[in-house]
Amino acid sequence: MLAAIIMAFSIATSISTLQRGFRSVDSARNISLAAQIMQSEMERIRLKDWATIDSYGPGPSTLTVDTVFTSTASIGTRFALSRSTAAVAGLTDVKEITLTVTWTGIDSRVNTRSYSTYYGRYGLYDYFYNTT
Repeated sequence: MLAAIIMAFSIATSISTLQRGFRSVDSARNISLAAQIMQSEMERIRLKDWATIDSYGPGPSTLTVDTVFTSTASIGTRFALSRSTAAVAGLTDVKEITLTVTWTGIDSRVNTRSYSTYYGRYGLYDYFYNTT
């Protein structure tokens, strides 16, 4: 009887450990995928001209996640991407762009990751080296 109780306890513990392991793997995969989604969108933004970037509104704008990511059934529509832009104090030709990805993991928790960068009208190096 004691052996059966010990066996049941060890099986219950191992199941709990496996569940935590699966959640950790899912979380790591989703964080990597969120980073790839944001990097892909950031590269698309870097190819745009200043007039387009300057026309972005300051509030969060919902963007469409690239079909390279959403065509996979396990990803589907679980990820949401948004963009917000802000003027940089003292620099009229520089914008701060923040991308945010939100998703729900297998444990039904909502997760969020953000990525920010600066976009300069004449390139960022112009503002670092030419302070006139």
